[in-house]
Amino acid sequence: MTHPPASRNYSEQQAGSLRAGDHLILPDGNRSAEIHRVDVETDDFGTPAMVLATLSGGGVLRIAAGSLVRVTDDAGAGTPASDGGATGTPAPSDFGAPAPDAAASDTPGSDATGPNAPGSDAAGPDNTAAAAVVVPPQPVAPPAVSGPSEADLALIPAPDGTPESVVEAAAEAHPGAVGVLLLSERLAKGINTKSGSCLKDLSDLAHELFVTLKDPDNALAVADLLNVLPFDGNPDRWASVESSLALSSYICRQLGQDQRAGIYEKLLRAPEAMETDPFKARINAKVRQRSLNEPNLYDKEIFRSIDNANPDAERDWRLLRLEALLFLRAHGGSETIGTAELERRIGNELESVRA
Repeated sequence: MTHPPASRNYSEQQAGSLRAGDHLILPDGNRSAEIHRVDVETDDFGTPAMVLATLSGGGVLRIAAGSLVRVTDDAGAGTPASDGGATGTPAPSDFGAPAPDAAASDTPGSDATGPNAPGSDAAGPDNTAAAAVVVPPQPVAPPAVSGPSEADLALIPAPDGTPESVVEAAAEAHPGAVGVLLLSERLAKGINTKSGSCLKDLSDLAHELFVTLKDPDNALAVADLLNVLPFDGNPDRWASVESSLALSSYICRQLGQDQRAGIYEKLLRAPEAMETDPFKARINAKVRQRSLNEPNLYDKEIFRSIDNANPDAERDWRLLRLEALLFLRAHGGSETIGTAELERRIGNELESVRA
């Protein structure tokens, strides 16, 4: 007995989140079919545009990536797709509706698959449905906290005393450094790792110690207060940890501590592997690779500062460029900038901001 769609247990989701094994309710609303494979076609800008759902019984459904579809857990309900539904490749503008002759075959007496049936107007010749692409929504639940393993942490030296004492020791090593003094005075009141401003001060202090004062040992000691923190799903707080990890990786490479540098780089990339949805993970990877290939290196801002004879502004922009280059170096370079070129550019920026 074929049950009407209203009596089935189903849920709505975007086509971009379909997976192999899902039982998709077909466009006629009366039948379901198991998805064998899901492929995604992108537009010329690299944005997901069309989902190709290959069905176990044969046939391919073309669905706009942002369309809402119904997935049922009642796999046996209705007529399987291999008995006449979606046995061919539908028209590109069709939300998975099979061709008229295929839809009508092997379904005698059923008006649900006819051209005038409800829900079948998408296959009509005058159909002008919009093909807008909707970006998949953010996950309902925040990402799980991902922290370094015990083996990773073993390669990072434990702080010598409390976090406040580590900062105090760094400040005592450079009594005449105004930048270090200002940052250490704020941090001496208490280091709260849940505070974004506190994490930013720690990251700035580590950069000040290495970039300006050429003190890699104290810079690593301060940076390690951040490096062991896990990603908690807050991008603002993570930005400071990310910057600290990139700096620590570069310092260790310069000191010949490649294994320790590799741990920092692994921790920096840890949030990238947290997405469990395959479709979203592929999209995130494409966006991330594009940002690595086309980084913002603040060329216009630096040249404008040079033209305006403003060395302070130029130094500030070069510090931002240095952070971007260190981030790229921690990722092993990109498709457009190799590690050797990054090393050369980082050396140039360090020489400029230290001058």
